[in-house]
Amino acid sequence: MKILIAVIIFSVIIIIHELGHFLLAKKNGIVVTEFSLGMGPRLFSTQKGETRYSIKLFPIGGSCAMLGEDTGEEELPGTFNAAPVWGRISVVAAGPIFNFVLAFLLSVIITGFVGYDPAEIMEVEKGSPAAEAGLREGDIVTEFDGYTVDVARDLYVYSYLNELQEEPVTMKVLRGGEEKTFTYTPDVSVRYLLGFNRSGTDSMEVLSLIEGMPLEAAGLQAGDVITSIDGTRIPDGKAYENYIAEHPLSDKEVEITYDRDGLEYSAKITPKEYRTPIPGFSYNMGYIKAEGFQVLKYAALDVKYMIRTTLLSLKELVTGGLGVKDLSGPVGVVDAIGTTYEESKSAGTLMLWMNMLNMAVLLSANLGVMNLLPLPALDGGRLVFLFIEAVRKKPVNREVEGMVHFAGLMLLMALMVVVMYNDILKIF
Repeated sequence: MKILIAVIIFSVIIIIHELGHFLLAKKNGIVVTEFSLGMGPRLFSTQKGETRYSIKLFPIGGSCAMLGEDTGEEELPGTFNAAPVWGRISVVAAGPIFNFVLAFLLSVIITGFVGYDPAEIMEVEKGSPAAEAGLREGDIVTEFDGYTVDVARDLYVYSYLNELQEEPVTMKVLRGGEEKTFTYTPDVSVRYLLGFNRSGTDSMEVLSLIEGMPLEAAGLQAGDVITSIDGTRIPDGKAYENYIAEHPLSDKEVEITYDRDGLEYSAKITPKEYRTPIPGFSYNMGYIKAEGFQVLKYAALDVKYMIRTTLLSLKELVTGGLGVKDLSGPVGVVDAIGTTYEESKSAGTLMLWMNMLNMAVLLSANLGVMNLLPLPALDGGRLVFLFIEAVRKKPVNREVEGMVHFAGLMLLMALMVVVMYNDILKIF
């Protein structure tokens, strides 16, 4: 069932994308030779007028093939290159734009049923810098350190991608319809850590070591079993938690005894200070009913959130915050849809379908953004050449453009193979 749902979601998103190209091509007098869903050999097809409509074997793509699209036949009527340059720009841009329109329409349905998540302050810690600065329960956050906040999810994404520092932060909030600005320096929680992960909550076996932390520097390895700290026996995880509660780690040296392959070893270790800035407030993560035009407003903001999250993820990929292993292709997306489906079944039919629609919104907005990237073989890459043509009043050499797009397509296919391989490794 979950695979069928994933195929349906993919198919709808792709059909809408290609429909954008198709309708604008027809409007600009361009002959569409084939409009297809899927890739590979045809399963079904029918010819109507100048266009063949096809369903192909692999439902992970689609195409709107236009006459003369990848050739230099611009003198022939009905070819892609014979259309005015701004007409061709509209044809290429229509695919991603239709994806954004689809994302908005689906968001209207979701917002109408589920509502929206205002970034409302639910609690301010008494005596905290945030409280002393004047922040109050009920304030609606509109900006956090220069980052515009439309819904609570914006705060979550910002916090995930930007670690809070021991530096002043500036917040803007709405209180009774009036905007107020607060600046404060967050409190800091100070802990001392050894730097390891246990194989289980009741175990003292080292599952992994944190790079750059004391236990790694002392030479401990995954599989070692910690047996005592400063002479106190630590037989299990519960004993370890009790020991830390009674003897909090500090910057003072401690002696760790551990077992490796039946032999006992010891090491003197100085715990490392770990400072965690604390915002001093909690905010709403639930949804409230949207009424009237609020549905349209927050549906649009939902699409904005999806687009901005995609762009921020791309920024992290470029700057090294994320790697190729963090990317997901069709296999990973199908797995994510399946996981969401399984986790949503217990919440009832309504929430199940709302979550499926939300996945469709995310994927449609994501596809729109990705296709607008100025990379060869993508819609964005084609738009770059068309805008250059619009400025120069003459096209770039068609053969050069074709070679650039072909090279981009080959690189894109290679990336898809790598991403698919990583997706399969994650699943199995």
